[in-house]
Amino acid sequence: MIAILKYNAGNIKSVQNALSRHGFESIITDDPEALSNADKVIFPGVGEAASAMKYLTDRGLDKVIVSLEKPVLGICLGLQLMCSHTEEADTRCLGIFDSEVRLFPPVDKVPHIGWNNFLTLRGELFRGIDPSEDVYYVHSYYAEVCSQTTAICEYMLPFSASLRKGNFYATQFHPEKSASAGERILKNFLEL
Repeated sequence: MIAILKYNAGNIKSVQNALSRHGFESIITDDPEALSNADKVIFPGVGEAASAMKYLTDRGLDKVIVSLEKPVLGICLGLQLMCSHTEEADTRCLGIFDSEVRLFPPVDKVPHIGWNNFLTLRGELFRGIDPSEDVYYVHSYYAEVCSQTTAICEYMLPFSASLRKGNFYATQFHPEKSASAGERILKNFLEL
């Protein structure tokens, strides 16, 4: 069973629909026991960092997430909350990844919305993916490139399109909205 983390962020149903297309059953939950017992956990989201972290910490989910030993995939806000800190409302995050989350400089259109390819990519999440393939983004904040970066995209500046540390994977883009490339990336995670 796949657990999709509920924490009052948007975009959860589109992730559940993508899992159904791959033949995987899932539950949407904020129950610590259900998260701990799931085969895999997906931490998606579109929303605001401070209120999302408050929801997680008020329910003790911050401690549950960092203790998980099964594959975990953060998507968009999920990636950002797995980093150490975000400039959005000066929010301390989960600290899984050693990356700071910054606001894009106001020199171009923010948020970054639309399709973009990769400068570099590596790792099992990207098996069968060519760097020239486009994936879909919608974000105003980005994770800086760090040693745990597994894919880099550029929008005004290079940023972490994907991060990995042990069993924790994350994408800034939305694989569930990224057509065939996103479907393959999501399938690669589901087959871990």
